Amino acid sequence: MKKTLLILALGLSTSLFSATCKYNADSNTLQWTAFKTPAKVGVKGTFDNITLNSQPSSSQNELLLSSNVHIVTADVNSNNEGRDAKLVKSFFHVQGVKAIDAKVLKVNGKTADVEISMNGTKKVVPMSLTSTTESMKLNGTIDLGDFKMLPSLEAITKACYELHKGKTWQDVDLEFTINTNCK
Repeated sequence: MKKTLLILALGLSTSLFSATCKYNADSNTLQWTAFKTPAKVGVKGTFDNITLNSQPSSSQNELLLSSNVHIVTADVNSNNEGRDAKLVKSFFHVQGVKAIDAKVLKVNGKTADVEISMNGTKKVVPMSLTSTTESMKLNGTIDLGDFKMLPSLEAITKACYELHKGKTWQDVDLEFTINTNCK
């Protein structure tokens, strides 16, 4: 009888501590905010083709550390078809940037180090991390100069000179939202 109770207790404690976290595939987003005009007016958008791969994990942090993101730049979406076409042609395609990749390298409490690969350049970007039981958000800022994207920045500034009043900023804010299911 004691053996049976011990086996049941061990089985119960193992199931209590072996939670599985995975992401909800249909509801993850990357919102970007680029800036124009000397007044630094924000323009928001996302990408319609984002692939997030990860391994089921025992915690949200482990889930993040196993995640890889692949973004197809031709599917930029700012809710303005004309702007989207111009972003593809006069920004991403100027330097042949067809995709952006990212992965989380380190999680430390309320921060994470995210490696972003764009234009043949990798850069570790520190991001703030907030989480609830259903989601995680990573917020940070990239500098297009760090990714050797200044020729693209110059081209989009020229293509949108009047609308941007001659100024397009080289910093872009990012917000990744990963919706999770932890049991």
